[in-house]
Amino acid sequence: MSEPVTLTPPSEHPPISDHVTRFDPQVAHRRVTPRLRPWRWIVSAAVLVVLTQFIVGVFTNSHYEWNKFWAYFTRESILDGVVVTLQVVALSAVVGLVLGVLVALGRLSTNPLINGLSWAYVWFFRALPLPLLLIITFNFSYFYPRLGVGIPWGPVFAEVQTSALTPLAIGVIALSLNEAAYAAEVIRGGILSVEGGQIEAANALGLTKARQLRRIVLPQALRSIVPAYGNQLVGLIKASSLVYYVSLLDLFGAVYVLESRHPESIVPILIVGATWYLVLTAVLSVVQFYVERFYARGNARALPPTPIQRLRNFTTSSYVRLTRRGF
Repeated sequence: MSEPVTLTPPSEHPPISDHVTRFDPQVAHRRVTPRLRPWRWIVSAAVLVVLTQFIVGVFTNSHYEWNKFWAYFTRESILDGVVVTLQVVALSAVVGLVLGVLVALGRLSTNPLINGLSWAYVWFFRALPLPLLLIITFNFSYFYPRLGVGIPWGPVFAEVQTSALTPLAIGVIALSLNEAAYAAEVIRGGILSVEGGQIEAANALGLTKARQLRRIVLPQALRSIVPAYGNQLVGLIKASSLVYYVSLLDLFGAVYVLESRHPESIVPILIVGATWYLVLTAVLSVVQFYVERFYARGNARALPPTPIQRLRNFTTSSYVRLTRRGF
């Protein structure tokens, strides 16, 4: 049998030493400064030197023919190609998102038929290469000259000629079908990321499934859906260059035709095409950042700083550090 434990009364505790409870006047006036990290500044300076040398080398290299850049950058055929690219991306993104939401809800459905059809859709269009899908869509009128709406094995109420589809419509249809398959998985993953306790609480409150989805699930799921779907839209901008397979002159098609007509200016024309794609992607990235920042409200203690705020904070902190060190 173990011996009983004897507790020491509070009055018998050893006294706390005097140097713990009192401030040392020689230490109190000292200023706390952040730890110096010289290697961080050395590496940053080295990277900045290499980057500066690369940029200067690019703009001083005569083989890039920068004197022709602006002439081709604002050329009418290039601007028309940019407009077509924006049309294709915007229409495909909207149609693909709507169809992707329906497929994602079908994947989450408890109905085995709807769930199976939604799974088959995602499997088929993710497995099919996009150039092949564009070619099949382009030749769709060969297999089905007419599409109609009516009673099965009965009269047809309305029909359309598939041969009347324009290259823009063909490109949007193919890109939308492909985009919807990936968007469905992004949306399904975002919905599944919501904690099950949220659904249980909504069921306890007697909310309908539609209201649960609209008021509880989607506002939380969008925090994880927006970054992933923004990445999908960046991929869609690049994938839109494949509509040249269906005789649609987008930005890539305009660049290709222009360089075939001016073989002596291939390099500046290619740089123009790359620059326009970089501009479109940069604009989309800025929009994505602010959308993510909007949906981060209420979840993060502090909203992520904008690039301008981050630059201002860095400049201010660097100035304070240099001032403290007597520079």
